[in-house]
Amino acid sequence: MSILNIKKSSGKTDKIFKIAALASATYVLVIIAMIIVNLTSGSASVWQKEGLNFLTGSDWNAVEGRESYGAAPYIMGTFVTAGIAMAIGLPISFGIAMFLSELAPKILRTPISFLVELLAAVPSVIYGLWGLFVFRDYIQSWIEMPLHNLFGDNVIIFSGTPFGLDILTASIVLAIMIIPTVSSISREIMLAVPNSQREAAYMLGATKWEVFRMAVLPYSKSGLIGATILGLGRAIGETMAVTMLIGNSTGSAAFPQSLFQPGQTMASIMANEFAEASQGGLHLAALIGIGLILFLVAFGINIVAHLLVARMVKSHEGAVLA
Repeated sequence: MSILNIKKSSGKTDKIFKIAALASATYVLVIIAMIIVNLTSGSASVWQKEGLNFLTGSDWNAVEGRESYGAAPYIMGTFVTAGIAMAIGLPISFGIAMFLSELAPKILRTPISFLVELLAAVPSVIYGLWGLFVFRDYIQSWIEMPLHNLFGDNVIIFSGTPFGLDILTASIVLAIMIIPTVSSISREIMLAVPNSQREAAYMLGATKWEVFRMAVLPYSKSGLIGATILGLGRAIGETMAVTMLIGNSTGSAAFPQSLFQPGQTMASIMANEFAEASQGGLHLAALIGIGLILFLVAFGINIVAHLLVARMVKSHEGAVLA
């Protein structure tokens, strides 16, 4: 009799567990669907007025009666700043992770890892304030002015007058912000590689670099792609630090051509102008439309990341079986 009661109780527990798990999964889908519906409905008026020109246009005029909106400069500004940040940050992040997982002595591994994780916990507004009042002067004096004096207006990406609040400064600070996150995740991924792989490579006479290239990297490649996408997601969606450092120009002046010109990203234009947009007006609809584009970009990046990781894992499994 007691055994039957135990079976009935366990059956009820399983049902409750399945319902709770299904509700949790459904909750995520419902939240995503609500976000898409709200962003779509809130930006419907600007899509009706501008059409595809909202994606390709560069005019940004919020004067009532002459309103015209184009998001192309902010879309390009987002990709340019994120791309520069990733180009600077990824090699440094992987270098830190490789040092901490493969080369650092135990006495240094723990304190350096703690400092790296501590940097990841610093709020973005702190990075923005530091970049605004301290770092921009060094960037202007040591990087921008020498490059401008060397190339002048002959090279378009170094043209213009450097003043520190521009695309380059925002991108470098953005790179500094993503380094702790990417390096911490990459370090944990590399440490998860079985030591037997390293020992086998050392037994064959491999150097430390060859061990990393032949034993560690193949097993951690899919995880490193995930860490890269996570860093890219933060770089694309970062708001406060970029808003404080990028110069915040609007319209065609924000279209990125030179590293020394002020620009704007999708996140920064929303942060700068959301408080000024009138409720129910076309200006607010344009900002919500940019939010929809930013959401779709981030969503697309995550989908591509999952596909790449799945393909990498599948090909790796095939190589192992072979």
